[in-house]
Amino acid sequence: MKHNVGTADRLVRFLLGMGLFSLFFILEGDLRYLSLLGFVGLGTALMGWCPLYAIFGIRSCPRG
Repeated sequence: MKHNVGTADRLVRFLLGMGLFSLFFILEGDLRYLSLLGFVGLGTALMGWCPLYAIFGIRSCPRG
């Protein structure tokens, strides 16, 4: 897997993922489980690879 997520994109994904995941501890009821989608942002930020970017041929990182 080649990286297709750049540094700025990774930072934004990480911050949004953490923010979304933190709602798990704030929200109540079934709505709180939607906040687990924050793991998607965290995972793509940590791996540096996004499957949707790969499908559509998008790269936000410089080619090396």
